[in-house]
Amino acid sequence: MRIQRLHDWDLTPAQAIALQKELAGRVESRSPLTHCRLIAGADVSYTRFGRRFFGGVVVLRAEDLSLVEQQSAQRESAFPYVPGLLSFREAPVLLDAFRKLSVRPDVVLLDGQGLAHPRRCGLASHLGLWLDLPTIGCAKTLFVGKHGELGLAPGAVAPLRDGDEVVGMAVRTRLRTSPIYVSVGHRIDLASAVRVVLEACRGYRLPEPTRQAHLLVNAVRRAEFNSGAP
Repeated sequence: MRIQRLHDWDLTPAQAIALQKELAGRVESRSPLTHCRLIAGADVSYTRFGRRFFGGVVVLRAEDLSLVEQQSAQRESAFPYVPGLLSFREAPVLLDAFRKLSVRPDVVLLDGQGLAHPRRCGLASHLGLWLDLPTIGCAKTLFVGKHGELGLAPGAVAPLRDGDEVVGMAVRTRLRTSPIYVSVGHRIDLASAVRVVLEACRGYRLPEPTRQAHLLVNAVRRAEFNSGAP
């Protein structure tokens, strides 16, 4: 998969924050998704204090969520852990994995935030700008905003508000489990993002694309460390 270069990664945290603010202005968040044949999920795994990152992407057929292709990559990152700057640690290795794909997905789900971010440019938005694809943030934890009560049944939703702005949706994907937090990444509207996520669920809390990507990268990481690689 060919990817156009967007910017350098050799940045200080202060430079990264300034870049996020600039990139947020390029995010497109009002386009309904009208075509979805291939749906991708992407995730990253790493040891808590390690510098080696493992990225994985799986591509599924939207109609039955059968596997089309999966790729993984690994690299080291020296960028420090700073809340709100996750993409500067995780996006480079994800881009390495996406470059290996022989197919181009129609939409990408990421384990992270999109617009539900203090500067409105979380991992899903940042990667969407790099890929020039519709992307969706599917976060397991709340980063910004508040939401009201939502029903216990799968499919229940509640708007996620940060001040006066709706930045995402709390979505119940499984009976009596905690919701996930869905937000626009890039080139999609919120209604389409929620619909794609719910249609991609198969009885687990996480939608199938990001669940399978999570399994992939953790398997790759375990295999690497079990092999004794430096």
